[in-house]
Amino acid sequence: MSRVSRQAILVDIRRACTQRRGKSGLAEVEARLAARAPGPIPARGRIERERQAALFISEAERVQADVARVKRLADVPEAVAKYLARHNIEPSLKCAPDPLVRSIPWSKHSALSATEGKGERDDPVGVTGAVAAVAETGTLVLASGPESPTTLALVPPVHVAVVPVRRLVGTYEEAWGVLRAKRANAEFAMPRAVNWITGPSRTADIEQTLLLGAHGPQRLFIVLVDEDVEKA
Repeated sequence: MSRVSRQAILVDIRRACTQRRGKSGLAEVEARLAARAPGPIPARGRIERERQAALFISEAERVQADVARVKRLADVPEAVAKYLARHNIEPSLKCAPDPLVRSIPWSKHSALSATEGKGERDDPVGVTGAVAAVAETGTLVLASGPESPTTLALVPPVHVAVVPVRRLVGTYEEAWGVLRAKRANAEFAMPRAVNWITGPSRTADIEQTLLLGAHGPQRLFIVLVDEDVEKA
C-alpha cells in the first residue's frame, strides 16, 4: 500500500468518525436489533409439537445421531445406561451443572457414575441440556455459560444431550427467539458462544470418505423427555 493511499484511507476514517461524534454506536445497534423484522420461517417448521418431535428425530437420525424418547426425567438414567451398554462405552458421566441435568436421578441407576464439571480429554461421556432443539434439521442449540461448559459437548467422545420436548422449535429463527427471551434480563444479550450441533462430529476431506469424530464426539445420543420439566 502506498503512502498516498494509506493517508486517503485514514482521512476517510477520520471524516466518518467526525460525522458520528455525539452519537452512541451502542444505542444505534440496540435500536436496530429491536426493530429487526424476523426472517422467513420455512413451511416445514410451521407444524404442531408432535409433528415437530417426529421431524426432529428423523432429521437427527439422518445425520447419524441416536435418539431415545422417554416419558419422565426419571427415565433418563435407564435410557442412557442401555445406550452405553449397547455400544460398550464406560458408564462414567461428566455432567453439566445445569438445573435440568442436576434434577436427573443418576444415582438411582447402579451402573452409572456421574460427576459435575467441564469436559476433559479422559472423560468418556459428556452430558448437557440444550436451550432449544430445531426440528427442521435435527439440530441442538447450546449456549455457553457457567451452567453449560462448552467442552462437555466437544471434548468427550460421546455427547449425551437431554432435551425436554417442550424446548422443540420448528426453525432456526425461532431458536434465536428462544435464546433472546431466555437472556432478556442478562447482562449481555448473547453468551460468549452459541453452538449449533447437527449430529456427531464429521469430515469427508480425505477421499470424500465420511469419518465420524474427526473434530469432536464420535457419538451423539439425544434423550427427548415428554415430561414438562419446566413446570415440574
